[in-house]
Amino acid sequence: MSASAEPASNWTERTCRVGDTDLVVRESGSGKPLLVLHEETGCPGPLQWQASIAKSRKLVVPLHPGFGRTPRLEWAASVRDIACFYARFLREQKLAPIDVVGFSFGGWIAAEMAANDPGIFSKLALVGASGIRPPEGNILDLFLLTGQAYLQSSVLDPEKTPEYTSLYGAEQTPEQFAMWEECRAESARVAWQPYMFNPSLPHLLEGVQKLPTLLLWGAEDRVVPPSAGKAYQRAIAGSKLVLIRDSNHRPEIEQREEFTRELAKFLG
Repeated sequence: MSASAEPASNWTERTCRVGDTDLVVRESGSGKPLLVLHEETGCPGPLQWQASIAKSRKLVVPLHPGFGRTPRLEWAASVRDIACFYARFLREQKLAPIDVVGFSFGGWIAAEMAANDPGIFSKLALVGASGIRPPEGNILDLFLLTGQAYLQSSVLDPEKTPEYTSLYGAEQTPEQFAMWEECRAESARVAWQPYMFNPSLPHLLEGVQKLPTLLLWGAEDRVVPPSAGKAYQRAIAGSKLVLIRDSNHRPEIEQREEFTRELAKFLG
């Protein structure tokens, strides 16, 4: 499931050995590295916001273990375990401290990493992050929907979102269906009880000090309600919450210009 927003030739791919696991990492652009942690439906492929940011930053996009081509971590039993795995990756690749932007499930991983070791990041951006139980509303249950229905539920109007159409508009191929099922199975393995949040995370995040943090949320997010963003804001001292109008769970494609402007301003 890849878009034509950016030519594939602008991206390279390498495999990094982390412990006993071969982590697949995609990279694009040049400049100061920016870690990008993708969502629970797998890495969507090159996106237009990435092309904009890659003009001044080197994007480092690991493919989560168990969510596609990177083998799952048999020893990992929680999202916090995956966070520790990524922390080791950053240390061994001499990338820490690094700026990070995490989307949905990837935002949860980034939040766990910050709670464990705030010094591993120089700036933290979370986009519609799961990980904290919404005080109002519920996180959408991906196990009650087909892959296509879950994806459709993440944007306000699929037909009026061109980049969504280029990513997911066509009928699913067998390969895409298989990848979705792998992602769903791994989500169930590490984030089923409780579903898509960690009760201890907001308390641990209260110990994070002096980490510049931007919280970007679709004002009409139906996957991870905006109340979760407000809970993150309360937990992380000095964090800024920006609600992006006319957007559901994917402001990076629904309101790309506003999203890219806010992110670029934050990253400097």
